[in-house]
Amino acid sequence: MAKSRIRFICQNCGTVHSRWAGKCDDCGEWNTLVEEDSSGGIGGGPGKTSTRKGRAVALTSLVGDIEDAPRIISGIGEFDRVTGGGIVRGSALLVGGDPGIGKSTLLMQVAGALAKSGNRVVYVSGEEAVAQVRLRAQRLNIADAPVELAAETNIEDILATIADGNRPDLVVLDSIQTLWTDSAESAPGSVTQVRAAAQKLIRYAKSTGAAIVLVGHVTKDGQIAGPRVVEHMVDSVLYFEGEGGHHYRILRTVKNRFGPTDEIGVFDMSDSGLSEVANPSELFLGERSAQAPGAAVFAGMEGTRPLLIEIQALVAPSPLGTPRRAVVGWDSSRLSMTLAVLEAHCGVRFATHDVYLNVAGGYRITEPAADLAVAAALVSSLAGLALPADCVYFGEISLSGAIRPVAHATARLKEAEKLGFRQAVMPARTEDTASEIAAAAFQPDSLAELVVRIAGSGTEKQND
Repeated sequence: MAKSRIRFICQNCGTVHSRWAGKCDDCGEWNTLVEEDSSGGIGGGPGKTSTRKGRAVALTSLVGDIEDAPRIISGIGEFDRVTGGGIVRGSALLVGGDPGIGKSTLLMQVAGALAKSGNRVVYVSGEEAVAQVRLRAQRLNIADAPVELAAETNIEDILATIADGNRPDLVVLDSIQTLWTDSAESAPGSVTQVRAAAQKLIRYAKSTGAAIVLVGHVTKDGQIAGPRVVEHMVDSVLYFEGEGGHHYRILRTVKNRFGPTDEIGVFDMSDSGLSEVANPSELFLGERSAQAPGAAVFAGMEGTRPLLIEIQALVAPSPLGTPRRAVVGWDSSRLSMTLAVLEAHCGVRFATHDVYLNVAGGYRITEPAADLAVAAALVSSLAGLALPADCVYFGEISLSGAIRPVAHATARLKEAEKLGFRQAVMPARTEDTASEIAAAAFQPDSLAELVVRIAGSGTEKQND
């Protein structure tokens, strides 16, 4: 009888080790290696099951009719926008987010909306009892929705349950870390169990055409817990984000095989659940002070959606030998680069000042087009001069001090005009736009021109 092989699998990244160690060599996490028997379950050795002869499949060409993937439209506009127009039948979605951020609330509202429109929806909770889920449904005013509810964690029992009757249109499982299958001999939540459970559910979705939504926990780094192979297996990965001190939530797409991967949906969290935010720009601008220096409005883009976001900067004399650099909502390395360009090419000195940068509303900016707005806010705060309240900024700054054009200038300016802005500072050589705000826009070739303009506005006020 052959001796069974023992292997150790990292519960953080899924790397397989031949012997135990205190630290995973791949991800660097401590005390994450768990002993598992490789002779059974997922990854069993060859010869464990009978083999069959392969069958030939039909080959075809790239030329042929193309049909749009059939989708299930929930009626919740922000959710449908993020998924690319609705949930594709037979697809698998993975939704991640911090504990208590509202993942279960969002999916319960989606399940209720789909059930009321005539779809068969099954909601399986592995973390809460049936009574707890019913209490949430009553709070969200969707208790009358014909959602079929169950509290179960065994994959085989879940698949047997949803196979009884008509094929469901949507199956929600909350969460993947609580599920376990008989084919894997390890504890629920382990790498092997998560991978095996996801594999069985995705196979069911592809073979029947039912859409599957999986809820995933996140680690302290903000990544979905479990092996990254699960993110590769599913069709879409959505992140539900938000700050604890703010009432808004953002649903962001990081992977979508059937739609764009850079869309966001904005929701407002209240006691009665999540409500859609029709105009996110007004939410992120909030209450603005027209006379406060260090505030600049950035005209940004999230996918196809333009957003106006206020960037706040505070530059103050530092009592420390090494001044502080604190940033919230933006890349700290990019802030250091912007400060270096301002000092090297514009003569603006920050060496003896603390610099604090904040994106209003807790939003996080990822695109480089915010460089110009950040630079304007920094210079405004250092000089103590308020920027025009009806002006927006966008543009990328190079290390040479030049301002580079960015895409979607027309959409950015249209959003600014819609909210009452009449001025813009944007790169030269920007795509032609027919709007009034573009005709009167200030288009500097270098960052030094913008610094001179801001300083000149202060001189004009003194003369007046």
